[in-house]
Amino acid sequence: MTSDTTAAGGASSRPLRPARAPARSKLRNGTWVIPGTGERTRRQFTLRYPHLDGPSDEDGIRPISEAGTVKDKARNAWHNTQVVASNLWTWVNSPKGRGTIKCSIAYLLASMGTFWQPAASFLGPMDGKHIVATISVYFHPARSAGSQIEAVAIAVVAVCYAMFIGTLSMATSVLFGSVLDMVELSYALVLIIFIGGGLGFVGWVKQKLNNPLVSVGASIASIGIITIVTKENSVHTGVFTNQKIIQSLKILLMATTISTLVNLLIWPVSARLALRKSMRNASTSLGDMLSMISSGFLSGAEEDFTSNAFTKASTGYTSTLSQMNKNARESKYEYYFLGQEQIYRQDRDVVKSMEKLAQSLGGLRSAANTQFELLKEVSNGPPSASSAVSPTTNVFSPVFGRSLSATLKSGGNRFGSLGPINEAPDERSDREDEPTTMQGTTPPVLSPSTSSLRTPSDIFELFIARLGPSMKSLVHTMAEMLKEPPFGAPGSPIMINGHFKQSLGDAISLYNQARGNALEEIYKSIELGRTISESVQADFEEVAAACGHFSFSLLSFADEMQIYLDTLDDLRDTTEQNKRTWKWLMFWKHIKLPSRSKGEDPEQLSLIKPVKRLRQSKLPQGIPDAIKNRRNTLNWDTAPQGEGLWDRVIRGTSRSLFKFFKFLARDDIRFGLKVGIGATLYAMFAFIPQTRPIYALWRGEWGLLSFMIVCSMTVGASNATGSARFTGTIMGAACVLVNWWISNGNGIALAFLGWAVAFGAFYIMVDRGNAAFGRFILLSYNVSSLYAYSLTQKVDDDDDDEGGIHPIIGSIAYHRVVAVSAGILWGLIICRLIWPMPARQKFKEGLAVLYLQMGLIWKRGPLAILLRNDTAATSYMKMGEQAAMQRYATQLQTLRVAANNEYELRGPFPFEQYGRVMASTQRALDAFHAMSLVTQKHGRLSAGEKALLYYTAEERQQLCARICHVLQVLASSVMLEYPLTDAIPSVMVVRDKLLGKIFRFRKEHIHNHNINGGAPADAEDGSKGPSTAAAAATATIDTATGENGATSIGPDGKAKVSSRVSNVAVEEPDYALLYAYALVTGQLAKELKVVEKEIENLFGRLDEDALLLQ
Repeated sequence: MTSDTTAAGGASSRPLRPARAPARSKLRNGTWVIPGTGERTRRQFTLRYPHLDGPSDEDGIRPISEAGTVKDKARNAWHNTQVVASNLWTWVNSPKGRGTIKCSIAYLLASMGTFWQPAASFLGPMDGKHIVATISVYFHPARSAGSQIEAVAIAVVAVCYAMFIGTLSMATSVLFGSVLDMVELSYALVLIIFIGGGLGFVGWVKQKLNNPLVSVGASIASIGIITIVTKENSVHTGVFTNQKIIQSLKILLMATTISTLVNLLIWPVSARLALRKSMRNASTSLGDMLSMISSGFLSGAEEDFTSNAFTKASTGYTSTLSQMNKNARESKYEYYFLGQEQIYRQDRDVVKSMEKLAQSLGGLRSAANTQFELLKEVSNGPPSASSAVSPTTNVFSPVFGRSLSATLKSGGNRFGSLGPINEAPDERSDREDEPTTMQGTTPPVLSPSTSSLRTPSDIFELFIARLGPSMKSLVHTMAEMLKEPPFGAPGSPIMINGHFKQSLGDAISLYNQARGNALEEIYKSIELGRTISESVQADFEEVAAACGHFSFSLLSFADEMQIYLDTLDDLRDTTEQNKRTWKWLMFWKHIKLPSRSKGEDPEQLSLIKPVKRLRQSKLPQGIPDAIKNRRNTLNWDTAPQGEGLWDRVIRGTSRSLFKFFKFLARDDIRFGLKVGIGATLYAMFAFIPQTRPIYALWRGEWGLLSFMIVCSMTVGASNATGSARFTGTIMGAACVLVNWWISNGNGIALAFLGWAVAFGAFYIMVDRGNAAFGRFILLSYNVSSLYAYSLTQKVDDDDDDEGGIHPIIGSIAYHRVVAVSAGILWGLIICRLIWPMPARQKFKEGLAVLYLQMGLIWKRGPLAILLRNDTAATSYMKMGEQAAMQRYATQLQTLRVAANNEYELRGPFPFEQYGRVMASTQRALDAFHAMSLVTQKHGRLSAGEKALLYYTAEERQQLCARICHVLQVLASSVMLEYPLTDAIPSVMVVRDKLLGKIFRFRKEHIHNHNINGGAPADAEDGSKGPSTAAAAATATIDTATGENGATSIGPDGKAKVSSRVSNVAVEEPDYALLYAYALVTGQLAKELKVVEKEIENLFGRLDEDALLLQ
């Protein structure tokens, strides 16, 4: 970072001029540790990364019309041609470009099952050979080897299941139709059991697993079942034949072989290699984000967080982390196939460690936002607020203590924002060998003198001047480590620099020393400034706590970095051992039988049981089972219990029936039943003699398949899928007509034109990310073009209605479009009429439950847990709760997108408004995590901290209850879509009471200290001890008294203490924990206010004049 030529902090004594730019503080270079060597140096460096500022526009397309002469136009045209060719070559060599080409090649080879006579002969004389190309579309090769293994396994299971259902249906038809001569009964059994039950089970599996590959596997299974049961004559005539089953197995063998060979031979992609690459990218992205967040805090400019560079880095690391999780899941199959299960587990631990680093980074950003909010209030304050508070001001009033009150806003002209940090010019790289001075000693020129501290901005200036160099040095050390990820190709050694751990430990040690000195100096400055007004003094302490909160969050990130380095060591050791095991094949060892529980050892029980991990693919359930069970059994629990036998029988039978029907009412069971009912009603036209010819003429099997594809869990998802299916079918049919007209039915020409269509469709699927739309285009093309050509090869099928060996392509395409449209319409009708599950309703229920969960967690008391468990550091959140809530919020975003596709007469879904609600909810979750870090890593409480916590127990309990109350009100309003009232209690009022109570504690502590003349108080044993806080400051520390047992309020409004008084030394750092708590609750209150405002805009607000009784 280049040094600035403007004068620095010494200018504070000059007259203030409003027009003058904000003063920029000179920040010297501190001693930092070179990660690779462990050497300490004072070499200059910067936290800003120019590569994140974005590319220049000099190599873009030049408009030809803007050229003045013909020569300039020709030059621009040639330049544009070069740019397009360069971009095309870059795309061809990109993963998406290669994937598109691979998929089109696989489709061309799969279409040879129809166009190439030897391949067609291998599949037999029956029609349906285009299914080879269909499977290659569903399980395309543009995936990693691990994903290909998973896809092949799912395809095998899907086809085997279809063959199993088809075999049983034919056996049932033979038994009841031919042997017992009960044709109608056989049709009914086939419809109910094998169509309704078989396809309903497919729908249930698709919803339960909610995996894209499982969904396409369900489509493959549906094709097999529908073709065998409804189209083939064997089930209708009661004849058992295995021709279709054998052909289906051959189709599966050919399609999977082609897809796998193309996947492994043409530009193969390894999920293990992709995982390592995404690990490297994630590590670099985390380093960039760490540097930019810290740089923004040091500069005091919120614009750093809204710049293009920060947005680019944030978006990059978010997408990288999601891609890393995807690669980790796919690499599992490769590792297990190669017998490297242990390496996969270590890779997974590294991924989880990176996720924790990302969570800590979110907490660090939340802490930085606190500073920005404080500075923003200062810079926006009115000049008239410069007058100090009168000595008669009631500092204990409910409105006292709001963050940076109006009395502080006089500093807006002077330190409206902190200028970017600059190294002092006397710190050159050629002085790195000179002896390093103590970290805590800083020349006076670097900051305002302690006697000139008049505004909170002065506190920030002092803090940054004292801790800035060490903070910047620690950040740079960690960022350099993250920028040198040790991940190589799979199987290659993990090259971890042996100095990293020692270097990080030294950097943390230097930072801890400077952090302690800086905070101590800040609190000493506050002590020296006791002559200023009380409200300004209280706000000084809050600002000092904001500084300490960020410094602590940075230290928490450093602790996570140490854990991250430990996981890297474990990965390196496991890689060096290179043991190959295939223990996953011993499936019997993974079956856990229920065993009799032995006597539980109380010492081995966890104080807080971990939360069961929420499956990533599972959709939010909405109202939890615990609430439903209580609501459903309330009437029986409150009813008087009779003693007679009949009463007990009624009660037991009713509860058993209710439990059974409640099982059927589960969302996944309802969805399976809905799919089964819809499929049965649609397929019955294939078994009614009067309607079977119509079903065969209009290709009802493709309508039934469309129904299976369109029928989704929510109405919104069904609408989106149905729209894509219909549009894709129209486009595919249009391509069929054009290609058939061009080729005139020639096989070679159709193969080439089909490849061109496939290339465009796979471009939509792979490059543009719209897999469903591109897939539907090709499926429509397959069932018309390839099927029509197969008719010319004299297959065994009764298709004279469509031209036979001289196919009428228009009729074929038209029948398919009508069939698909009918299936889409039927799927939308079933999803809307039978147990509809609107995504809107699921989203509202899920959001309400999330708010209820957040309120209950906060009600535990983030600081109360420290008093209840004083032996070790712990968190108020159970293990896994943070991850569960984060995943739940992510899944709510999926439901929000689905709800945007639902059309209701009352209007569209408020997508943007709920987007802002979810953004505030995410920031609130970051605040939850930040508070969890504070409590989890705080360590044992000091005596002064205990005194403070007991003294403020009542206010903290009220604040927790108030936040829980507001969250519950918001949850109810979202759930019921009811307007809010104008009497929602304010969180800030209770928070202000807490700040006033803390200030009262400090005031009485200082008062008693002055009474004692500053002399040490006598201890009970007659020895001399440190100065103590009597009265309110010496509250009884007795855990048996509970949260509110420490103090009581007397008639005079002052705190009364228990007769048992223990003298407790209260030091300035003891206040930091409570102020960090107040800061986090302030952030939480702000986000709740944002959510409240959005809900008010959505549903309105009721006042006292509203008339509701009508």
